[in-house]
Formats: sequence, C-alpha cells, structure tokens
Amino acid sequence: MRFQHSMRAMVVATGIAFTTLGAVQAQTSEPAAAQTKLSVADQQFVQDASQAGATEIAASKLALKNSNDPQVKKFASRMITDHTKLARNLDVIAQKKGMKTPPSADSAVIGKLQGLKGADFDQAYIADVALEGHQKAVEVFQKESENGADPQLKAAATKALPIIKHHLAMAQQLGNAKKSTS
Repeated sequence: MRFQHSMRAMVVATGIAFTTLGAVQAQTSEPAAAQTKLSVADQQFVQDASQAGATEIAASKLALKNSNDPQVKKFASRMITDHTKLARNLDVIAQKKGMKTPPSADSAVIGKLQGLKGADFDQAYIADVALEGHQKAVEVFQKESENGADPQLKAAATKALPIIKHHLAMAQQLGNAKKSTS
C-alpha cells in the first residue's frame, strides 16, 4: 500500500513538473516571427548532416543484426549512441530555426546493406558507412564550422567535428584490422 501511494505521488509530481516545464518553455520560447531563418547553405548543411546521421544510425542498427563480428558490433553500438546525441542536438537547433523535416536515411545505402550478412555485410558496412560516410561527414561539418552563417549551427558543427573525425579514425582502424584478418 505504501509503495502504491509513493508511486502515485511520483507520477503526480512528474506530471506537474512536465506541465510546469512546458509552460515555462512556452513563455520563454521565441515567437515564430522572431526566429532566425537559415541561409540556403545552412539549410543544406542541416539536410546533409541529418541524412548522414540517420544513415549511420540505421546502418549501425543493421550491423547489430547482420554482423557476426564483435569489433563491428562494438563500433556500430558506439555509432548509434554518438550519432543519436549529435542528431538530437542538431534537430533542436533546426526546429528553432523553422526546419521541421525529420531526417531520413540514405535508402540506397541501407537497401544495399539489408540483404547482406556476415563478412559480406561487414565489408560493405565498413566501406560505405564507416569510412565513406564519415569522410563525407567530416567534409560537411568542416565546411559548416568554417563558413556557416548561423552562429548556433556553426558552433554545433565545430563542437561535433572532433567527434566525427574520431569516428573516421576508428573506422580506419576497424577497416585496417579487417583487411589484415581476411
């Protein structure tokens, strides 16, 4: 009985906290007319970065199912965690700037990976997603961090760039390890 009462109290308190948070956010958020619109280049960055992240997450989820290699699965798990965080941060900024389209994964890459298993999957995942995908992502984030017009997006790209470069280095190590064992 005491447990049920405590649980009810926690549920009520949580509900009040979320309601209060929502009211505070509604009062402090900028009106739609005051929101900064993004330049075409910044919009392209958001689209490219969002698609790269969504592709990385979707492909890495496939890796957890279709790979038999513990190193590939460990890499994929890390990519899911890191790219989910990066995507959330980017989505928050993009939504504040009026962009509402959810990112979608590159269907050509995901389609290619879906039918593969084991070593064939690993080879394609490492080449197309881990290596090529991160090389492209480094270019996209580097460009935005140097030339972005929106200060929030530029800062987000600058903050994310070392993480993405580290992912590329991890992918290169994974690729080299797989080459030496095959």
